[in-house]
Amino acid sequence: MKRIFSGVQPTGNLHLGNYLGAIRNWVRLQDDYDCIFCVVDMHAITVRQKPEELTANTREVAAAMIASGVDPKKNIIFNQSQVSGHAELAWIFNCVARLGWLSRMTQFKEKAGKDKENASVGLFAYPNLMAADILLYKATHVPVGEDQKQHLELTRDIAQKFNSDFGVDLFPMVEPLIFGAATRVMSLKNGAAKMSKSDPSDNSRIGMTDDSGAIARKIRKAKTDPHPLPASPKEFDGRPEAANLMGIYASLADSTVEDVCARFGGEQFSTFKQHLADLAVAKLGPVQEEMRRLMGDPAYVDGVLGDGAARAREIARPILKEIQEAVGFLGA
Repeated sequence: MKRIFSGVQPTGNLHLGNYLGAIRNWVRLQDDYDCIFCVVDMHAITVRQKPEELTANTREVAAAMIASGVDPKKNIIFNQSQVSGHAELAWIFNCVARLGWLSRMTQFKEKAGKDKENASVGLFAYPNLMAADILLYKATHVPVGEDQKQHLELTRDIAQKFNSDFGVDLFPMVEPLIFGAATRVMSLKNGAAKMSKSDPSDNSRIGMTDDSGAIARKIRKAKTDPHPLPASPKEFDGRPEAANLMGIYASLADSTVEDVCARFGGEQFSTFKQHLADLAVAKLGPVQEEMRRLMGDPAYVDGVLGDGAARAREIARPILKEIQEAVGFLGA
């Protein structure tokens, strides 16, 4: 069976974009792939984290996965720092990847901003750790959004250069699994910006721990334009908020944007927002309730992560040994 590796950072404030863009899709993949799902806490510390918050956020992400339907018995769910092979392979890839490759990574430029001299080395080199995450398990496919395609290309470049440098056919050329545009959830305050944990406005996102009242309120306050809803996606041009809200509805309803436009086209936003709020509460409510239950049982969540880490180490161990022998490490 083909193997998937995918991860999510435990940076708190899990939101609807994380659920629709990643976690819900993982549930749909678990019957067709050998799946390894990782809470990437080592990636999280590329920027300053409060230790107690990192611990809590790691549990929250794991709880969200399980509550959404990711089966911890069928799949591996673990946090990255429990498997030392990620760090070991990342160092090897630090010595394979080229500075020029990393310098072209657009996400580093965005996150470091104008003060890149004060950015951590980890933030600059974290694409090498991302490549290690994937290749440590010889994953064949990675679910990615459009904004992650560059990192996957780097992973392929590193795999190819390692194989060439050491004369081996060890790493596969990983293929992306890219999901539809409707899963790209944008800010409720700005339809041209991605929904983000770091947005200073809490009203810009629907949090996975928001109650039904908060969800409905945020949708009612979501930015719109003065025109009736478009009757076709062809009319989305210049109307990012309409495209975003109708796309969210389509994703939650497991429908198409075309169908949503056909149903609601010509209506006012106020009417549509009530339908969207009702749907969001109905779909997210059971997931949120189970999340809250799991977060109240940290011993269970920790047990799932520990068991997953043990299973991940078993897969990684012989692959890491192959890598070490290829490099020439004595005693590998």
